[in-house]
Amino acid sequence: MTQAHLGLIVPPAAGAVPVDGPLLYGERIRFSARGLGLGEISTRGYTEVIDSVVEKALELKAEGVAAVSLMGTSLSFFRGAAFNRELQQEMARATGLPCSTMSNAIVGGLRSLGVRRVAVATAYIDEVNVHLRRYLEDSDFEPLALQGLSISDVQAVGEVPTAVLVDLCATVFEASPGADGILISCGGLVTLDAVREVEARFGVPVVSSSPAGFWDLVRSAGLDARSPGHGRLFA
Repeated sequence: MTQAHLGLIVPPAAGAVPVDGPLLYGERIRFSARGLGLGEISTRGYTEVIDSVVEKALELKAEGVAAVSLMGTSLSFFRGAAFNRELQQEMARATGLPCSTMSNAIVGGLRSLGVRRVAVATAYIDEVNVHLRRYLEDSDFEPLALQGLSISDVQAVGEVPTAVLVDLCATVFEASPGADGILISCGGLVTLDAVREVEARFGVPVVSSSPAGFWDLVRSAGLDARSPGHGRLFA
């Protein structure tokens, strides 16, 4: 059986494949990435790079990938749900491939797990959290408590310890009576360990940007996205 080859457009300039892909799918799937060179996690930062997304998708197509995802959550939701849809359509039109975004991934993940009322933990500054709340509401979710770590540095998000993420999830979940689940938003956060810990502690499903982005991309390519032991989304 030939190894599937899927493409990622990632915010950092280095264009490295996020750690979750190989952890989730091992040798089953090969991932290639292209970096956008995002300067900061803010509206200003997104505006500087958003116009090069389609060009990066075409570069990945030339490398022979079977599907492409824009692996940045806030990068795809900051202009709203309609813009996210248009961007996905533009990528698909340009490449002729199945295309998605991390904003589609978090919504798809929450829906697949039956979550509508959601407690939200993010890496973001308040300005970005406002856009996320609006995107979730426009996508028919009820975001309850929503709190961020106020990080705008692209490198710093990848260094947030699991314990900090678990504590933030606990804070927002405890402030959200009646929540069906928890969302951890920001593709730069390294969250697989936190997801397992939070699901075990609170007994509700957790959807996190980067793992959900891989799950969604693999499904977009028509492949089996399961990866047991990595939380309810992958069961």
